[in-house]
Amino acid sequence: MSDPTPRVRRRRSDGEEVRTLEQLLATREIVISCGSGGVGKTTTAAAAAAMAATHLGGKVLVLTVDPARRLANALGLERFGNTETRVPDEAFSSVGVTPRGELWAAMLDTKQSWDDLVQQHAPDERTREQILANSLYQNISGRFVQSHDYIAMERLYEIHSSGAYDLIVVDTPPTRNAIDFLDAPERMADFFSSKLLRWLTAPAKSRVMSVASKPFYSVADRILGSQFLEDIAEFFGLFQTMAPGFVERAESVKRTLADKRTTFIVVSTLEAAPLHEAEHFIEVLEQRNLHLGALVLNKVLPSYLRRTATTGVAKRMVADAPRLAEVLAPSMPGADEAAVGRVLETVGESFLNYQVVAKREAEQRASLSRSPDVVAAVPYFEADIHDLAGLLALGEQIWR
Repeated sequence: MSDPTPRVRRRRSDGEEVRTLEQLLATREIVISCGSGGVGKTTTAAAAAAMAATHLGGKVLVLTVDPARRLANALGLERFGNTETRVPDEAFSSVGVTPRGELWAAMLDTKQSWDDLVQQHAPDERTREQILANSLYQNISGRFVQSHDYIAMERLYEIHSSGAYDLIVVDTPPTRNAIDFLDAPERMADFFSSKLLRWLTAPAKSRVMSVASKPFYSVADRILGSQFLEDIAEFFGLFQTMAPGFVERAESVKRTLADKRTTFIVVSTLEAAPLHEAEHFIEVLEQRNLHLGALVLNKVLPSYLRRTATTGVAKRMVADAPRLAEVLAPSMPGADEAAVGRVLETVGESFLNYQVVAKREAEQRASLSRSPDVVAAVPYFEADIHDLAGLLALGEQIWR
């Protein structure tokens, strides 16, 4: 891939305390966005990438692993897939922005990524063609357990290793799956060294004659048929030829995740269930010594709700509603004093109730702020974010 823009060489600032998302992204090459479903994780990842391309320059890629396709619309693209697609400059100029760099987007195509991996790791052309033509491979390459998670890590590693981008922002599946995402390389390496794979790739006679495997093989032969078992053995036999490459890459991926150039952003709201998920994932990152760069809290109540002066105003609205209604009602044609009084009293009580929630949110934020370098809060938006202007508006909330 050609690179029409000059590379942006970012210096790490280990001696400086990172206080903003801008500072964090300026010193990293991989940012992995994690969170439970429905908390704005995908939108936050896209917004962070758009802000980086706009303000930091260079080439920025947002790579979505989440199957949801709403990201294309928000970036002004009709569609995008496994091949990185550049967000056109016109998308930025249409909202009055001139980016310093380029924004690219890609969505993981599991089947295509597996095919590319086979092309790379197969020991020779004959084996490569046999694997790609194998009916079992064609049926399960995009479906078997951990396939999506492992190939996502492979794709991330491949793109990062190419050096084509200054920053890669990865949007992962919901939190529990994101942990599978972290575990996938090690699980793949374990699979290639497992007893199951050794049994599957052993000659048929050896499998049948094994005392331990004979009962299982006999039952499987009656249910599935010997030909099906041989097809499985052939498939995994071919797959085994790629084991050294897979194991080596799995180790490289693990090192990349733990590298100082990689950081994680946990996205959540302050509702009980997603907050619990966020706390769980933060603990997982700490246990694995992976860097938690930022915590982004979406749909947070505004700070003015916590101001002491506003408390007094709300209380006065409740206590003095009848008197205030007497003053205001004459300026409202058709409104009677009683109705105006009820509205004022309701507004004041609602404000005080929201203030209680806002203070509790502030306490929750404080308890979560010990681990990440940056804690950013995003207020409620009046409308769903569906375009680049909305992404940049969200980005402004978390950037500095």
